[in-house]
Amino acid sequence: MKAISGLTSIFDSLTKVVISLLALGIVVSLLGGNVPFVSGIAGNIIELVQSLGDAGIVGLVAAIIILNLYK
Repeated sequence: MKAISGLTSIFDSLTKVVISLLALGIVVSLLGGNVPFVSGIAGNIIELVQSLGDAGIVGLVAAIIILNLYK
């Protein structure tokens, strides 16, 4: 059980770091314009939202699952 709880805490920490970097990338992209390594983040998020919208109910279910993963 210690191994599973250790892996869970590692994945939790990595997820928090990735979410923080994603938020930072969005802010830098919006404020700075064309910045290397972060310029496509806002466009990728817009594409993701559009693809979920095109998928209809399946997209809604996928969005709910994704949101629940971050809680």
